[in-house]
Amino acid sequence: MHNELLSVVDQNDRIIDRRPRTEIHAQGLRHRAVHVLVFNDDGLLFLQKRSMLKDLNKGLWDTSVAGHVDLGEDYGPCALREAQEELGVDVAETLTPLFKLEATPQLGMEFVQVYRCLHNGPFVLAPEEIDAGSWFSPDEINHRVDVDDSTLTDTFKTIWRHYQRL
Repeated sequence: MHNELLSVVDQNDRIIDRRPRTEIHAQGLRHRAVHVLVFNDDGLLFLQKRSMLKDLNKGLWDTSVAGHVDLGEDYGPCALREAQEELGVDVAETLTPLFKLEATPQLGMEFVQVYRCLHNGPFVLAPEEIDAGSWFSPDEINHRVDVDDSTLTDTFKTIWRHYQRL
């Protein structure tokens, strides 16, 4: 998982090279990722608590689904694959693109395509990816982001702030 080949992209998100994930992160090269916000019928957002086995952001709460875009893959298919891998669900019918964030040091030099979807669960959490998951109200998330809760990933806080402005 930690040494898969990923596309390296330029400042315009055009593919310019391919390198192992560890090399991309170590050198701060631009690459691609997806994040999916999974809401239920009650308007609650599912957040995942990242596995303690992860190399980055161990044990922190993050978006419902997140992952790198594989070499030769595009954002949309990646979002569907990651939802299946991490939560064990098919979200093709409700997956909607929301916005794309520019690659910055704060975002780990990732162009982040953010999606929204609707799913009520149940989920089958991938144990190598996720230690726990829970539903949260937008008001609770707003409060946690406003106080800069250190148990949330910086990427999630950035995504949520942008989402709230839509």
